[in-house]
Amino acid sequence: MDLQLRGLNALVTGGTKGIGRAIAQTLIAEGANVAFCARNAEEVAATEAAWAAQGPQVRGSVVDVADAVGLAAWVASSAEAMGGIDIVVANVSALAIPNDEASWKRGFEVDMMGTVRLVDAAMPSLEKSRHPAIVTISSVSGREIDFASGPYGAFKAAIIHYTQGLAYHLAGKGIRANTVSPGNTYFDGGVWNQIEHGNPELYKMALGLNPTGRMGTPQEMANAVVFLASPAASFITGTNLVVDGALTKGVQF
Repeated sequence: MDLQLRGLNALVTGGTKGIGRAIAQTLIAEGANVAFCARNAEEVAATEAAWAAQGPQVRGSVVDVADAVGLAAWVASSAEAMGGIDIVVANVSALAIPNDEASWKRGFEVDMMGTVRLVDAAMPSLEKSRHPAIVTISSVSGREIDFASGPYGAFKAAIIHYTQGLAYHLAGKGIRANTVSPGNTYFDGGVWNQIEHGNPELYKMALGLNPTGRMGTPQEMANAVVFLASPAASFITGTNLVVDGALTKGVQF
């Protein structure tokens, strides 16, 4: 299937690791121009250099999505450099799991407001695009009660609600908005890789909950995101696509 992404311009937050990196790399492979950001300057530079020769335009920037001014400036400069924005992927999470005030504040600024501010900053460009799409990254923790049912789960649920509201209100402008909710996703250096070594009992329990007998990969999550972001999904909006290998048992209607 031709996803019709060649020549489109995409923004991806958190593009140097895990799911965000796989999303950016898949968009590039499909011919899209990609501007990505992350907080670590060395990782941003190394990632940009690794992708520079792959064809489309690739721009890496050092941005903390909790910094409202810095985030807006990055969106504006990316739009100017690429000649517009067609796709926005809000991927960054604070992974704020402890139920303390600091985690609630961090989760709100990064997960919730990082998503809202990104969309708001990109909206003038999306309104001019022929193929505008927003994809936000939630989690299965946003639709069921699990060990991350504090700040992390609450804000991931809020992101689903926010995104479906966007889909409804922006449909008349032709701007699509969808959410992808990954299940447990394993990659080197990721949270489940750390839990595997730091809390093997929790890792064993989590692995045992999935009927497939394994966790997902960043690429499997990226495939869903990139499809929803593409013109090939032109009549899909307001959807929360769960990619979890049948981990969750709740029925979505």
